[in-house]
Amino acid sequence: MSGRLWFFKRWRPRSLQARQLLAASVGLVAFLAIAGYALDAAFADTARANLQERLKNYARAYAAGIDFTRDRSLYIREQPPDPRFDMPGSGLYLQVVMPEGKGNSLSAEGPMLPNAELLAPLREVFEGPLPMVQIDGSQGSVYRYGMGLVWDAEADPATEFPYTIYVMEDSRALGAQLRVFRGRVWFWMGGAGLILLMLQTVILQWSLRPMRRVITELTKVQRGETERMSERHPRELEPLTDSINAFIESERENLERQRNTLADLAHSLKTPLAVLRTQLDSGAQDQDLRQEFDVQLRRMNNLVSYQLARAASSGHKLFSAPLPIESNAEEIVRGLEKVYAGKGVLCEFDIDEGARFHGEPGDLQELLGNLLENAFKWAKRRVLLTATPLPAPGARRAGLVLSVDDDGPGIAPEDIAKVLQRGVRGDERVQGHGIGLSIVQDLIKDYRGELQVKRSPELGGARFEVKLPPGP
Repeated sequence: MSGRLWFFKRWRPRSLQARQLLAASVGLVAFLAIAGYALDAAFADTARANLQERLKNYARAYAAGIDFTRDRSLYIREQPPDPRFDMPGSGLYLQVVMPEGKGNSLSAEGPMLPNAELLAPLREVFEGPLPMVQIDGSQGSVYRYGMGLVWDAEADPATEFPYTIYVMEDSRALGAQLRVFRGRVWFWMGGAGLILLMLQTVILQWSLRPMRRVITELTKVQRGETERMSERHPRELEPLTDSINAFIESERENLERQRNTLADLAHSLKTPLAVLRTQLDSGAQDQDLRQEFDVQLRRMNNLVSYQLARAASSGHKLFSAPLPIESNAEEIVRGLEKVYAGKGVLCEFDIDEGARFHGEPGDLQELLGNLLENAFKWAKRRVLLTATPLPAPGARRAGLVLSVDDDGPGIAPEDIAKVLQRGVRGDERVQGHGIGLSIVQDLIKDYRGELQVKRSPELGGARFEVKLPPGP
């Protein structure tokens, strides 16, 4: 068991270049093997077809120059179509099969040729390789073409008789052709394969250069030599580099936020600690000192809890599952309708089916809750929530456009900046703390979005429009 664990620890996945080179090499070798086999089979079929046609032409030439005597003896009146027919054991043989016997060319005298039989008139056969014995007694084989004919010199059915012409050629000639072809094919296939393998290696080196560039830039970021990766990368790598840059920025912002939180906490604790130091140095009574310690410790505990809660609620996950808008909005609206039941406000939804919020559920609840509560607070009778996806180029995830409209008095353009400030209320007579819209702004900033306040074209009151950009 320990050996297996050691193997898995030591084993590392192959690099992308090695994987692609291995896959391309296996594919190339398989392709060359299949192509070579197909070429070999095609050439062999073509060579056999040519051999059959050549033997058939020999047989036709002999058929035109053959005569038979009255006793049905064979007589060849023409010169053979190939001189090898007159050379014993030359490898090219003629055999004529008749009802009463056989006739051979001079080349067929000596070798033991395959048994031959009469063929039906007009029947043709091509066979081989068939075993035979060479003139020197060695074993061999031949390809044989046969043609069935009828002799009728006097146009008298009583005198006609069938005969068959067989033309044979030693199989070594065809085998030599095939060997020469195969040698040349596999030589050139092998050379082409080596050239293609080298070309593939060069192409892989060139195609993976952007990946190596990404690795180099990422290494520089890790070493602190650069703050982010460059923007010029192939389209296929842009989602990766954009995500890395977004992650770097998110981590940098989180680090900055943590530093600010620690600085705020340290600054907040300075006063209670200074009070305690003053009390200790003043020589106060134990009872007074105990009471002051209790007050200041409680204050410091509240300060620590507040800063920790603030730090925990800041920021968001870079990659989050898409959240539906309507179900979350319905839950919030049900609670607001109870709070503002006396006003009888009606909230309407116009939510696109493809609209999704990519972020933390708590952030979505906080965003919708503050916007809808502000609308309920100022509306007379109607509130409208609109949500539509923001199209994204390429394969990026879609953004989101959220709009909350009311039929209230609206906000004057010159008052918009003041209303969005922390702790400022649009109307001091209206109950509230004036921090809801500030929380909305902080959330939108964390998601790199945009908040616009304008007059509602549908209801005539205020419109709070939130645009969250497409993600990586």
